[in-house]
Amino acid sequence: MPATASPDQAGTFVDADLLLRLGHVVRHLPDPSLAASGRPGGFPSRRRGNGLDVRDVRLYADGDDFRHVDAMTTARTGRVHVRNFHDDRDRTAMLIADFRPPMLWGTRRRFRSVAAAEALAMSGWRVIGAGGRVGLMVAGAADMAYVAPRARDRAMAQVAGALAQAHEQASEARSASCPPLDEQLERAARLAPTGASLVIATGLDHPGPDLDAVLQGLARRFDVTVLLITDRLERSGQAGAYAYYGEDNATHWTRLGASIGTLPDPRPARLRALGVTVRRIDASADAADIGRALEEEVADGL
Repeated sequence: MPATASPDQAGTFVDADLLLRLGHVVRHLPDPSLAASGRPGGFPSRRRGNGLDVRDVRLYADGDDFRHVDAMTTARTGRVHVRNFHDDRDRTAMLIADFRPPMLWGTRRRFRSVAAAEALAMSGWRVIGAGGRVGLMVAGAADMAYVAPRARDRAMAQVAGALAQAHEQASEARSASCPPLDEQLERAARLAPTGASLVIATGLDHPGPDLDAVLQGLARRFDVTVLLITDRLERSGQAGAYAYYGEDNATHWTRLGASIGTLPDPRPARLRALGVTVRRIDASADAADIGRALEEEVADGL
């Protein structure tokens, strides 16, 4: 796997070093949702009270819960001690990248798949910066790649490397069959830890017949955010089949659905009705604009 993109690969290649550098961009972007929620990044999850991890043991004080009495310390010292617990905040975000064949194209600046990787990396850095943990799942034509949730910069180093490797593998297998998105998300749900936030970067291509039901089920168990990755052609062109020249020196075709182009896009409203948060990411946007898009609600019909 090459360490950096060559000029002729720009926009078609996920650069792990670039994903790591995006952490510096994130640190200079405002995060109003963090101030409001006190939870990691722009994708907060449920806070459920006391957790299971003991922070410390101290002397009992009026108002303490007797269920938290530490019997061993109390017996050893002869004075009642209680255990303090870390808050049971679901500070884990699972990043889900859609690298299936329909994502591997773009008309300006970068492929939609590359934009998905960069948007997920920025989301991950925000979670890490707020003290959370980040994991990764990659939906592709082959087996789903998985990185277990971890904390600190080391987690993002693993995520960045896995995104770059998975994208390279997806590019090499671009002619492979495309599994529907609903099946891929069902697989992801089985790997995600209970209470995690799910951040899914996808263009919603080839959704499968049960995507709405799957997303609605996920929204009951997790906080789900869809980063809807779009190319400018999708928002300004007509629906239909389009030819493009690939990096393999061959002509390929991609199809734009009837729900996009010059017609209003009904997908954000439909996703919100399922209990999903939606953020639209322009594949041609720069890093600062992507960072701002991670905070912006998508207006219906746009």
